[in-house]
Amino acid sequence: MTGKTAPPPSARERILQTAHDLFYLEGVRATGVDRVIAESGVTKVTLYRHYPSKNDLILAFLDYRHERWMAWFDAALRRHGDDVAALAPALREWFAHPQFRGCAFINTVAELGPALPAAGERARAHKRAMQARIADLLPDARAREARARMLAVAVDGAIVRAARDGSPDDALAALLAIVDGVVDTPAPKRTR
Repeated sequence: MTGKTAPPPSARERILQTAHDLFYLEGVRATGVDRVIAESGVTKVTLYRHYPSKNDLILAFLDYRHERWMAWFDAALRRHGDDVAALAPALREWFAHPQFRGCAFINTVAELGPALPAAGERARAHKRAMQARIADLLPDARAREARARMLAVAVDGAIVRAARDGSPDDALAALLAIVDGVVDTPAPKRTR
């Protein structure tokens, strides 16, 4: 048996991974490009060759975070039964992680506001993908999309609450009650 080691990450990958960790843990505004350069072990020229501006790096971070989080979310839902009851235990896993700092998309949009519209677009696309995955957990029914939308809002609320409280217990208890109410209620009526 030969022990092959993976090739070291490229400079681009090191920059992105470092930016991901710092932006998520400390915030996009609080993390300067010089810190990303120092911690990723690249030169300023190298960083700017791959990411011409901090905004480009922020958008790359959001794309990277989306891919990673959605892959985790899908796997966590599958581990817990791949039905609507899997939402709370899947989120409990994430909330228990020592580096949990809430939703990177909610946090970034809150930090940047309208200063980087593309970040808002990335956040909306991420939330649509999350909602679509939640819809996959629900039975195929007339109100499936409306219920998925309600549950996606409840998930976002649980994420914010767990991050704010420092404990996931109240957030998950509320989410469980909302899941039960949404699944057991008649289809919501559309209003114009």
